Amino acid sequence: MNAPFDSSIALDAPSLAPVPRTFFHVGEASLLADVSQHGPLNIPAHHFVMHGIVVGMTGSGKTGLVTVLAEEALRAAVPVLVLDVKGDLPNLLLTFGSFDASELEPYVDATRTPTDTRPASDIARELADRRRCGLLEAGIDEAALRAFRDSVDVRIITPGAGSGESLHLLSSLERASARWQLDPDGAIAALESAVSLVLRLVGRESDAAKSREHALLVVLAEHRLSRGEAADLATLIQDLEDPPVERIGAMEVDAYLPRHDRHVLATALNTLLATPSLASWRRGATLDVGEWLAPKNGRTQAVVLSVAHLDDDERALALGVVLDEVLAWVRTQAGTSSLRAMVLFDEVYGFLPPYPANPPTKRPIVALMKQARAFGVGVVLATQNPMDLDYRALGNAGVWCVGRLQTDADRARVVDGMSGDVPREVGKRRRGSGRAKSAEGVLSEVIKGLPPRAFVVRDAHDGGTLIALRPRETMSFMRGPMTRAEVEQAWRRRTAGGDQATDSGYDSTA
Repeated sequence: MNAPFDSSIALDAPSLAPVPRTFFHVGEASLLADVSQHGPLNIPAHHFVMHGIVVGMTGSGKTGLVTVLAEEALRAAVPVLVLDVKGDLPNLLLTFGSFDASELEPYVDATRTPTDTRPASDIARELADRRRCGLLEAGIDEAALRAFRDSVDVRIITPGAGSGESLHLLSSLERASARWQLDPDGAIAALESAVSLVLRLVGRESDAAKSREHALLVVLAEHRLSRGEAADLATLIQDLEDPPVERIGAMEVDAYLPRHDRHVLATALNTLLATPSLASWRRGATLDVGEWLAPKNGRTQAVVLSVAHLDDDERALALGVVLDEVLAWVRTQAGTSSLRAMVLFDEVYGFLPPYPANPPTKRPIVALMKQARAFGVGVVLATQNPMDLDYRALGNAGVWCVGRLQTDADRARVVDGMSGDVPREVGKRRRGSGRAKSAEGVLSEVIKGLPPRAFVVRDAHDGGTLIALRPRETMSFMRGPMTRAEVEQAWRRRTAGGDQATDSGYDSTA
């Protein structure tokens, strides 16, 4: 039996102990080259330090597998930050402590077909029975469900909306922070990201290496923040008109950026400040990834940043700032080969495009895929469009999970990424022919014919062995994309006891 399989965990195993584990129980699997070798697929947690890719067409089960990976990280006491574009990942709120059908009943209408006229209670019973059977097959009973629920805080952050927690996207600019004394390098990196966002919003050059306006705003803001003062937009507008510093680098302020140019920038910032829509981005939780992921009251943190309600441009801007903050936080951590935290991004299409496209999210994602492993932070990217991902990110992934792909181009891109050393035994002979088909060709055929919720897995830590996987049932109820009203309803149900709302700083008036 190959290394990924752990025969000590049988299908009828008793309840899993509610203690941190060192592996991810992903589902049931067999070797692609020898289906007689099968068993539970338990991937060691530290393998995800080398990052992961989950790909597959619509309906292939990508989001379910991403949810399983998030749940398994949390069971291993590894905090997760989930970037949610489609509205599915707030389903992590729907982790109930029992198999009782009544817990599902408020959410079953989304699963109802147009011709299904049964009462919601009947549908809930059917779904609850299916869920119970699937979880028991994975060794997860009600005691394990309760242990998971009690050991995890699920926090939903919705920039620009009050369905979860609001997020102050400019908090590293507008709020004084102890980080300036404890971690000045990280504070400057976060400040530069916030300034870049401000300049994008007013249509100016936002690249720190090219923009004089960027450098000036950073110097003005740092002058105040390093002294424990806030540097809100209104204050920066005043400082542009009457700078509290004499020089930018070796040049006098007026020589570096003339008074007229500063006035034009101040006017643009003032117009931005007066825009009503900006107000929703300037209130709520402070953007501090280190604080988000730190354990609270002994609970592991699951932070879902949902931008499904934003338009495409707003999503790119919001996620760009958050990813820059993640990158700044990662670089402050001590090196380790253990998995310290996970970042899961579903769906990454449009945020990591090939050259020459360069949205605000691309640079920090590429940097994380190159650098985060040294600091114990794993990144998992999920998409249905592998052809539209930057090859540099694909090349840095160690764990591949590939569902069904219909187009030749998508399959070719994935097979190329997976098959640096595809075992030759995967190859086979054509029927009625003496010629052997290449291993890559066979792999492409397998991927094309995969049924829903089936994946081919390749783990570089295991020498590239190809494995056929059926992911386990999710502990969270997969209700599907959640509207803003449904997120708010589930959030309030989850925090009804008051403990989680207090821990996260959720403000019901936001």
